[in-house]
Amino acid sequence: MKQVIYRKVLPVLAGALLGFAYYYFIGCNSGTCAITSSPYISTAYGGLIGLLLSFPSKKKKKEKGNEDN
Repeated sequence: MKQVIYRKVLPVLAGALLGFAYYYFIGCNSGTCAITSSPYISTAYGGLIGLLLSFPSKKKKKEKGNEDN
């Protein structure tokens, strides 16, 4: 159960941290940028991207044994 939580929570936290870092180091000073002008929005956006990246893209197929014997 802990492994499932870590697979969802850690990417969200990493994304939020990267979103805040993007605001802090690169952000928009004029206030016209929708995402990077606010630390709250950029942090939430980064967390959302981290959550989306934590979902698997395809399910793994189980290989079937050789049934032709």
